[in-house]
Amino acid sequence: MAKELWQESASSLAQMIRSGATTSREVIDAHLDRIDAVNGAINAIVEVRPEEARAEADVADAKQRAGEPLGALHGVPFTIKVNLDLTGYTTNQGCETLKDFMASADSPPVERLRQAGAVALARTNMPDLGLRINTESSLYGATHNPWKHGITAGGSSGGEAAAIASGMSPLGLGNDIGGSLRNPAYACGIASIKPTRGRVPQGNPSSPLDMSINEQILLVNGVLARTVADVRLGLEAVMGAHRLDPQSVDVPLNGPPASRRVALVATPTGGDTDPDVAEGVRIAGRALEKAGYEVEEIDPPMVFESYLAWTELMMTSLKVVNPLLMMILGEGGQRFLELTTIEFPPATPESMALMHENRYKVEKAWRLFMTTYPLIVGPVWTQPPFAHGYDIIDRDTAMKVVELFRFIMPANLMGLPAACVPTGVANGLPTGVQIMGTLFREDLCLDAAQAVEREIGVLTPIDPRG
Repeated sequence: MAKELWQESASSLAQMIRSGATTSREVIDAHLDRIDAVNGAINAIVEVRPEEARAEADVADAKQRAGEPLGALHGVPFTIKVNLDLTGYTTNQGCETLKDFMASADSPPVERLRQAGAVALARTNMPDLGLRINTESSLYGATHNPWKHGITAGGSSGGEAAAIASGMSPLGLGNDIGGSLRNPAYACGIASIKPTRGRVPQGNPSSPLDMSINEQILLVNGVLARTVADVRLGLEAVMGAHRLDPQSVDVPLNGPPASRRVALVATPTGGDTDPDVAEGVRIAGRALEKAGYEVEEIDPPMVFESYLAWTELMMTSLKVVNPLLMMILGEGGQRFLELTTIEFPPATPESMALMHENRYKVEKAWRLFMTTYPLIVGPVWTQPPFAHGYDIIDRDTAMKVVELFRFIMPANLMGLPAACVPTGVANGLPTGVQIMGTLFREDLCLDAAQAVEREIGVLTPIDPRG
């Protein structure tokens, strides 16, 4: 039985449009129809651009008919998290208080995808300011997991992941300061890449503020899709130095050959790990062994210290802007921040210097470890996706949520790339892993993720389930 257009990958759609097997207008219409059919069940898409997207698709089709040079994603739709500038739309970051904050220019990743020929289709939901890993917005409400209603789609790029998993979009843009590209990919059973710091440019033209120190160190933009090949294609389109980001650099995606040794971390230190999650990691390990990798269950060094360093950097930076946050955040975001705040001693020049020295020690230890094990494979979350509202019941549940995403922190702390790929389904919800690599070796992460995907298969798109 032939696939519907909304079921096709971004790579396939690009090839079909380029060859004339279909048109961009037909592809856009198919995805708009899919949004109409299923978004009401999950609330992943919060703004749609039907007329603008159709008009842009018509221009793309005219270029194809005229034989003009076409970009790698010519005519393919993509979706955009609402904290990334899109000309003529508000960069509201999921906040009721920012609902009128208009963008007059595109953010670098949006600009880059458009330069590759892609068509901006719609905008996707996120929690207020991205400060929860559960996508419940004071402006738009909650996004439900397509696999099970009432369960989190992850966060903060939860709207993106849910839209992609349910076939409303083949490719999306998000960002990651504490797993926000990997958390929702895991929860919704899709693929993503958290790039190396500096690989993909940042910098919303609309922003009145410069990036805080925790954002400069921990935050990256990236892409999500249903297949690893699409994640690679999207990354190639958006990466590279940009005038708006002084930290962005031009580095080739593919590096020299490297050892195929993998450190497998099924049960990370620092808390409990659900048996189904641990088995998902070992499934990935077996898939990699079958593909010719040498896999060993071994922990990287200074893992707990990496959690502490990430937490101290986040808490210290958030404390500086806490009065502003409390003015902007909705009730749920305020409560999660209050329940999960860990009090460190007041910052001093000495404590700030020591914090960054400790961060450097962790980076140095991991770099040495990764000369032997270029890839580290472990869980994204150490527990299955939780029910909406669980993260703000009380301090105990909130801290259990912090515990379950602990193993994402090292990649943000050290700026490392990390690909996310599903490993199957347990009790009706996806399982998956992240594959971390050393700086600017996204190619190794994606190669390994593709080996897992070949063995496990692609789990989505799916119809939303009750």
